[in-house]
Amino acid sequence: MQFYYYSLIAGVVALLCALYTATRVLRKPEGTPKMKEIAHAIKLGSTAYLNRQLKTIIIFAVIIAIILGVFLRPNGWQIVVAFVTGAVTSYLTAYLGMNVAVRSNLRTAKSADHGVKEAFWTAILGGSVTGFAAIGFALVGLSLMLIYLTVSRIAILIGFGFGASLISLFARVGGGIYTKAADVGADLVGKTELNLPEDDPRNPAVIADNVGDNVGDCAGMAADVFESYAVTLVAALLIAGAAISTIALSHSFSYPLYIACIGVFASIISIPVMRLHGRNPLKALYLGMATAVAVAAALDLVLTVLLGLSVSSFIPVLAGLVLAMLLFWVADYYTGIKSSSVLKIATASKGGAGTNVISGLAVGLRSTWMPVLFIAIAILVSYAAGGVYGIAIAAVGMLSITATVLTIDSFGPITDNAGGIAEMASLPATVRKVTDHLDALGNTTKATTKAYAIGGAALSATALFVAFAQAVHLTAIDALNPVVMVGVFIGALIPFIFSSFLMESVGYTANLMVEEVRRQVRTIKGLMQGKAKPDYAKAVDIATVNALKSLIIPELIAILVPIAVGLILGREALGGLLVGMIPASLMMALFMANSGAAMDNAKKYIETGKFGGKGSDAHKAAVVGDTLGDPLKDTAGPALNSMIKVVSTISILLAPVFLMYVLL
Repeated sequence: MQFYYYSLIAGVVALLCALYTATRVLRKPEGTPKMKEIAHAIKLGSTAYLNRQLKTIIIFAVIIAIILGVFLRPNGWQIVVAFVTGAVTSYLTAYLGMNVAVRSNLRTAKSADHGVKEAFWTAILGGSVTGFAAIGFALVGLSLMLIYLTVSRIAILIGFGFGASLISLFARVGGGIYTKAADVGADLVGKTELNLPEDDPRNPAVIADNVGDNVGDCAGMAADVFESYAVTLVAALLIAGAAISTIALSHSFSYPLYIACIGVFASIISIPVMRLHGRNPLKALYLGMATAVAVAAALDLVLTVLLGLSVSSFIPVLAGLVLAMLLFWVADYYTGIKSSSVLKIATASKGGAGTNVISGLAVGLRSTWMPVLFIAIAILVSYAAGGVYGIAIAAVGMLSITATVLTIDSFGPITDNAGGIAEMASLPATVRKVTDHLDALGNTTKATTKAYAIGGAALSATALFVAFAQAVHLTAIDALNPVVMVGVFIGALIPFIFSSFLMESVGYTANLMVEEVRRQVRTIKGLMQGKAKPDYAKAVDIATVNALKSLIIPELIAILVPIAVGLILGREALGGLLVGMIPASLMMALFMANSGAAMDNAKKYIETGKFGGKGSDAHKAAVVGDTLGDPLKDTAGPALNSMIKVVSTISILLAPVFLMYVLL
């Protein structure tokens, strides 16, 4: 049986696991009519956003598909088929994962009646649907493309990666703007002006805030990691295909897909391990992660031996798996609620908002050195063991446990929403205590999985850069060539300009949200007394419309800048652009994600009663820091992951054009 049939079977198994866990979650009780009403509003808002976003995506996708079909001859329309397949499977991943998540939050809140153990397990099951859907759709889509295209035309697969990248950028940018505009708007008025608690039903922006958790942290993250997973496999196949002549018979070509298959089963084994049996919930999550890594490493070693490959072929796989664990640890070290960095930021809050922000940004800046060091070591070790192919295999190894990582990540928005439902439905204090505990835990897991996603993007982009160099016949980047240096400067500039539009969009939309909340407080009689309901739909609409408007310019930057550089300055300049963009984006993303997460947890630390607790001057300062940190960690930082890969994949996809046409 051909190797791609094994990956097809593994993908189907993953999708069946997603279906099984979804069924188990949906069988759980939903709770009171009030809880159902709130959850229904969150579900409607989340679905409406994704449906409206789909209309925007279709316009972009149709235009791009026509351009690819016309200009990339003779295989243009086959590339279009791959492009559409990648886009559709990526969107299905985001849509399915989010729809189960918005149903899991209600059931998690209800499960909290029975304590932490049951609520924790419900959220894990809900999160695992996203994880297994991502790898399932990716493996099924890639395998079908291999069957359709045959391995002799493997370069066409980059169209699949570009389709996934396009959806990821939309999901990350649009979802990120939505979630943080709603969150910041809700906090600025609710906490600082009206002195309302988190998720108070009197706050008109509270439903929009909960919707944002799903479209940003759930759907956005799912599309992001799906993209990394898919484009890394494509890059590995491209590099293997360029290096060997009889690829249909070569184990080097099938090896990446076999590693991905093993990752499916390692993740399946890891999920039951996360069930609480008297352990600390955070330790249970990390034990699940460690189990996935250990099982994958052991099975990958056996696979390597059975295929007759040298043990050195396994070293890059191990390097990628170890890197995944290290990136988790580093993020927790700098952003965990009990970490010394978070304590410093919380202590600085006693001096006011200014000292809080200064301390938080300092933590973010410093937090970049260890991840960069670990990624550099992984690249060097992998290259020493397997050359440029080894780097791609390290990325495949790291991303092979994607299902486990996405399970842990989706746990965050599910528990966050469960806490919101518990608050808005006025559930007993014992239930709220459970959901608050899990919400705080989810905030930590979202920070650690962001580090994994950022590191995965960097390693994927490195593999994609190698594939680009092969596609345009570049053997070296000449730093003494002024055209190349111009490309490097442009590449380093891209993440700054890209991020500026996202931050500005969050600020603008959040301001509209603030004005809307103030308007409703002024005009709806009895709102603050709890005698009248806010107009939640209006706040949701403001976030939706402005998020979709704001994503157009960042999308165009990521798509058009590499095309312009390649056509005007040539392939060497475009190579320089990638060289400048990848490290600059990596460090920008790490800085923003970690500083924002640390400032968020500093606020939560104070809310436990430290330094005066909620309502104190220190708490008010921490709220300001968290307001700045929110778009850093949940909008601009994560969106850079997708931007890196869009720029990289479109550079490879249009390589034949750049070889033929240069204007200067």
